[in-house]
Amino acid sequence: MPSVCLYFQVHQPVRLRRYSVFDTGWDYFDEHRNREICCRVASRCYVPASQLLLELIQKYFGKLRVAFSITGCAIEQFQEYSPESLEWFKKLAATGCVEMLSESYYHSLAFLYSWDEFKSQVEAHRDMVQGMFGQTPRVFRGTELVYSNELGDFAAKMGYAAALAEGADQILQDRTPNVVYRAAGSDVKLLLKNYRLSDDIAFRFSNREWEQWPLTAEKFARWVNQISGVGDVCNIFIDYETFGEHQWAETGIFDFLRELPERILEGKGNEFLTPTQVAEKYEARDVFDAPQPISWADTERDLSAWSGNAMQEYAMRELFKIEKLVKGSHDPQLLRDWRLLTTSDHFYYMSTKYFADGDVHKYFSPYESPYDGYINFMNVLDNLTARAKGMA
Repeated sequence: MPSVCLYFQVHQPVRLRRYSVFDTGWDYFDEHRNREICCRVASRCYVPASQLLLELIQKYFGKLRVAFSITGCAIEQFQEYSPESLEWFKKLAATGCVEMLSESYYHSLAFLYSWDEFKSQVEAHRDMVQGMFGQTPRVFRGTELVYSNELGDFAAKMGYAAALAEGADQILQDRTPNVVYRAAGSDVKLLLKNYRLSDDIAFRFSNREWEQWPLTAEKFARWVNQISGVGDVCNIFIDYETFGEHQWAETGIFDFLRELPERILEGKGNEFLTPTQVAEKYEARDVFDAPQPISWADTERDLSAWSGNAMQEYAMRELFKIEKLVKGSHDPQLLRDWRLLTTSDHFYYMSTKYFADGDVHKYFSPYESPYDGYINFMNVLDNLTARAKGMA
């Protein structure tokens, strides 16, 4: 029977306020909206979901194991707006059944323009995890599950034993995501997301037009058990906000989570493992060669969600053009503001995709259009650039 690896992403961006060309202040961020959203999601998801997970871990005497990556942006907002959420995450980490993973502090794609900056953000996140949760991360997770051979090499140089990646069809071809792979060019083991089963929970759970609705824990466990004999592990990687925020409590998502461990564990030989445990238990069966970055976003599962149009590319290029200028100022507030602008969400809001992918982008965006998102970002960046030049 397969091992099940449950991983949850926790992230809240620090959103920009409406900033016009006539604004001159340095207050770029919308504190009111950030507080409002953080507290809302905390009440719907972070607190009740974490409370339920802790109950389940205790109920099954440590047989339920899960993993989280929590961005620095989210942690800082929990500290300021929702200390209760942070306390629940600390309680989960203290059980010994919850593994905290490593990623970039600001949930950025900085590696596209600056490996030095990306490394700094990963090191800052690792330090935060050590100080906040008492764990030294052993597994790396790229922003929005972004992965490439270069990132595999980076993970190896940073000392990580394993990394997470999307089980992208364009890489796997006819191979299964349900075994451990090895990164091309290194010994880093790769755990690939089973996107079909993951998306059944994250996106299709409440869709009454889906032919498999309603999704029960018993039905899902049966699908997992079908992996037996053809795979070693089923990696379910989803946003934590799936529970209560993206899928409201009224859909039955918490009842599903409550029953899932029992249905999985009643299968002979079934178990829950953390990513590190998966990497330690299973040998790599094949090489996963990703010369171009892949991600878990949109149907293309590439970087087009953040760099698929001229606005996104220009904004990101202009942002990193002033990196040396910002760092040369030795001004900690300027550096923090600049780093908050590297958060991938700002570029996600500029996407001009349509159809199903476009609907997802609209759901998360605080702007009426991607063009509004671009103009607002550039207004802030222009002001920040002027500040940096004034300190040179």
